[in-house]
Amino acid sequence: MKQAVYWFRNDLRLSDNAALAHACQQADQITLVYCLPPEENTQWGFARLGQHRKSFLADTLIDLAAQCVQRGNRLLIVEGVPTMVLPSILQNLKANTVYCEAIAAPYEMAQVEELRTQGYCIETIWQSSLLDPSTLPFHPQDLPLIFTTFRQQIEQSGTVPPAPLDLIKHLPAAPSTAQALHSVDLSEWAGTPSVDERSAFPYHHPQWHGGATAALAHLQRYFASGLADQYKHTRNGLIGCDYSSKFSPWLASGALSARQIYQQLIAHEAINGANESTYWIWFELLWRDYFRLLHLRFGSQLYHAKGLNDAATISHQADYFFKWCQGETGQPFIDAGIRELAATGYLSNRMRQNVASFLIHDLQCDWRAGAAWFESQLIDYDVYSNQGNWLYLAGLGTDPRPNRRFNIEKQIKNYDPNHDYLQLWSH
Repeated sequence: MKQAVYWFRNDLRLSDNAALAHACQQADQITLVYCLPPEENTQWGFARLGQHRKSFLADTLIDLAAQCVQRGNRLLIVEGVPTMVLPSILQNLKANTVYCEAIAAPYEMAQVEELRTQGYCIETIWQSSLLDPSTLPFHPQDLPLIFTTFRQQIEQSGTVPPAPLDLIKHLPAAPSTAQALHSVDLSEWAGTPSVDERSAFPYHHPQWHGGATAALAHLQRYFASGLADQYKHTRNGLIGCDYSSKFSPWLASGALSARQIYQQLIAHEAINGANESTYWIWFELLWRDYFRLLHLRFGSQLYHAKGLNDAATISHQADYFFKWCQGETGQPFIDAGIRELAATGYLSNRMRQNVASFLIHDLQCDWRAGAAWFESQLIDYDVYSNQGNWLYLAGLGTDPRPNRRFNIEKQIKNYDPNHDYLQLWSH
């Protein structure tokens, strides 16, 4: 009888989960495990996992745990570095095999390699992208360095995403030895979330909770509402729940997959017709894939201070960075954005670009410090998109341009002409 551990990472769902489906086919008994990150600080001196992220993750795991119980197993939630806690669990179970999703980022890849050097068999499956890398019209190592070229090649080749996999209706049982393993109390671990009713993603309300249950309900609600048909015209909004699709927090945790969104998008277009707004949802999903494919091509180089530009000069003003984090730069529009992020764990794409540009180009700070702050604060933190977007704005990724600095006054004129956003987040 083959025993194995399934290690949930950023795939916190039971539907369209190829790695978990593979594990269920291969093993007779499975112990389902999630490793909560330990309390640790970034090199910039603040917590790597902020309160909003902890709260949203706790909701996601509670939902996943309930679904596991319904399907004949339980989710074991432990706290600690995976390379330390997983070996302890494997030894307790007298098992040697771990299945998990592949994550092509240095920190996450190092975890897998460390487990392998300890003698464990780790089987990883790539599953977080919309498109299957093996079906692309080019090898990932030949990924075009300009997004538009990438998009055009995908569309001209007729490459389409695979259909999402069905919900796993029954999970193999856990071995009896797993019943004795202690699971963390998530309410104690996450603490009490702060509540701010101005939030554009009010995750304290049930319909915005973390987890696949809320994610799939939102997916249906979003396309039924007609908002998708206006997406391109509203996506640069700054206030409220309806200006963008709001899929990103569920996508980031893996409670929802890109292929599930695409399936609903195509079904919506079949009934209601396609327009430039529904096309733009596909466009944004392609951007998400592009940042993933960049990791397959460049790996750890994307995490170097100079990014892909060896000639770059990187500076860092630590005192300015601290003021930026506190929303005390003296630039009202930027400070409003940082206050929203701190109060809610969420920020519109338009404001993310503004605050990032200001940190890099006006305050002359290291882009990696800003990327780390977003990692700590955002409930929709995604390692690929976060790194890719910060590199892009710093001009250190692909398609580099000499100046990506945003003109703040022009941004206010275009996106907050009546100063509604400034007033909403003035304190």
